[in-house]
Amino acid sequence: MKENPLKKLEALGQSVWLDYIRRDLIAGGELRRLIEEDGLRGMTSNPSIFEKAIAESNLYDRDIRDMALKKNNVNAIYEALSQRDVESAADEFRPLYDRTDGKDGYVSLEVNPHLAHDTKGTIEEARRLWAALNRPNVLIKVPATSDGLPAIRQLISEGINVNVTLLFGLPRYRQVAEAYIAGLEARANQGKPFQHIASVASFFLSRIDARVDPLVEKFIEPRGKKAEIAKKVHGQVAVSSAKAAYQIYKDIFASNRFKKLADNGLHPQRLLWASTSTKNPDYSDVKYIEEIIGPDTVNTIPLETINAYRDHGDPQLRLEQDVEEAHWIMARLPELGISIDKITQQLEDEGVKKFDEPFDKLMAALTKKSSE
Repeated sequence: MKENPLKKLEALGQSVWLDYIRRDLIAGGELRRLIEEDGLRGMTSNPSIFEKAIAESNLYDRDIRDMALKKNNVNAIYEALSQRDVESAADEFRPLYDRTDGKDGYVSLEVNPHLAHDTKGTIEEARRLWAALNRPNVLIKVPATSDGLPAIRQLISEGINVNVTLLFGLPRYRQVAEAYIAGLEARANQGKPFQHIASVASFFLSRIDARVDPLVEKFIEPRGKKAEIAKKVHGQVAVSSAKAAYQIYKDIFASNRFKKLADNGLHPQRLLWASTSTKNPDYSDVKYIEEIIGPDTVNTIPLETINAYRDHGDPQLRLEQDVEEAHWIMARLPELGISIDKITQQLEDEGVKKFDEPFDKLMAALTKKSSE
């Protein structure tokens, strides 16, 4: 019998987290099956996922009506529903969290996406969500905006687990890792315990290729030096970014600065590969799993892609293969008139809007359901 490729990822040191949450997945036993049979080691949520779960199903309608009759507003209803799902999922993962000494078994809940450029508001909401969930194996998602960076540092210093989301660029990744370490140092200087603080840095991948590929394709047809470069770059920028980010990760968390913290049993802030469903139908449906398998990383995967990988995945350690070529690809982009820093900033700005819109749509749906 063929070994489950998802289980093989676990053996290679990469943790698979599910990029999906819904009440029936937990209550119906499917989540437990994924944990036991596929080696699932965590779960993430975001406003878009909750919009589909709550607004596009009737699973939550009775609770919505009951809370509306008690005069709860739509924000309170949303928070109650989303927190209940996260709490239930976290309880399913708690044995894994305990067994791995806090390395895995996490479930993430995002702050209101409209706070992406509000440092103070992000800190206050993250504190409130952390206290309400009251579980060590949850992560509060904070976007990697310039205004999110000081929030990340502050929250880590307070012992609050953080999933840094909407991360696209390498310079920003360095800032995220710096915020994490600075937060730990601030906590250590206060004499407070920090051994069980957890954080991941969620690097979004497929959206990078979706944005860069059309710019590269303009150079493929004409012959010449740029055409040869374009052919090598096409479809490879996201994976090359991931490989470069992993080298940065290794340098930062092997430094003497972090070693002082690690000696007290602290885990590094792992890189988490997000946006791993393939956007281009010409690419393999498991491209953003297959090419970035490496130890001490996380891949958060939609259910459809998990099913695809179980069926035809070929797990091998590839994250540190062809690293020089990855650096070459990133260095060639300016020759094609492409500023990757400009593009990743655009993707960050658009990413905030892509979470604002489903959140607002969900609030509208809850308003409608509350009055029915």
